[in-house]
Amino acid sequence: MQASGGPIAIASAPRFRRLHLDTVGSTNINAFEAARGGDAGDLWITASMQEQGRGRRGRAWVSERGNLYASLLLIDPGPREKLGELPMVCAVALADAVEAATGSHGLVRLKWPNDLLVDDAKISGILLESETLGDGRCAVVCGFGVNCAHHPDPENYRATDLTELGFLIPPDHLFDRLASAMRARLAQWSKGAGFGAIRESWIARAARLGEHVTIRLGDTTYEGIFRTIDEDGRLVLTQGDGSERRISAGDLFFPTAKKISAERANT
Repeated sequence: MQASGGPIAIASAPRFRRLHLDTVGSTNINAFEAARGGDAGDLWITASMQEQGRGRRGRAWVSERGNLYASLLLIDPGPREKLGELPMVCAVALADAVEAATGSHGLVRLKWPNDLLVDDAKISGILLESETLGDGRCAVVCGFGVNCAHHPDPENYRATDLTELGFLIPPDHLFDRLASAMRARLAQWSKGAGFGAIRESWIARAARLGEHVTIRLGDTTYEGIFRTIDEDGRLVLTQGDGSERRISAGDLFFPTAKKISAERANT
């Protein structure tokens, strides 16, 4: 693992410092190591390549050179009961950054809870993890992976990258926009006091709002109409019997074209 020197301040976001590494196992792992070593937080760890990149629920994240891999270490960023709002803060900030870098307002849609889509194809993922340190501080690591030049070819969903979409965006250029957007959205969130504004921004970019979706959590499956997200960031689902269910975790799936046609034929 090679570092490009010690952490340096980011001009566009002076609250933050950045440590860039060439190759790491995972930027999230390095961020937690910094926290356990006593780092005060507001530290970005970025890498050119990850050898053990991870997504939500322990899934592998393909991490070739040419994409953006970045993790932000926050120490005691807000009341612990408010930390569940941070994934949406990160998702809105990353959407801001991608649209600023590409100059394309309205390009991105947000898939609950925190994936970014372009034309229903995944372009990035976000992984938040937290840990109570030995001294009682709470370390939160916000990990971002963005497909700038490459994307995987998974079996169960579509993926894309910025180059395929016609945008030649170097990872460092996108990172500068992300650091600035995270500084602005964290200030807006204001340790949870401003989540209402974050929620409104998230809903404005929500993918498949008002449409039929499926949510899976382990062996449990829920289906219904995606109505909104509530004040706690939970997905509000209207089920077939008219009942309302609020879901705090799970994987969201969109219906296939075949299923959509069948549903329309039955209405």
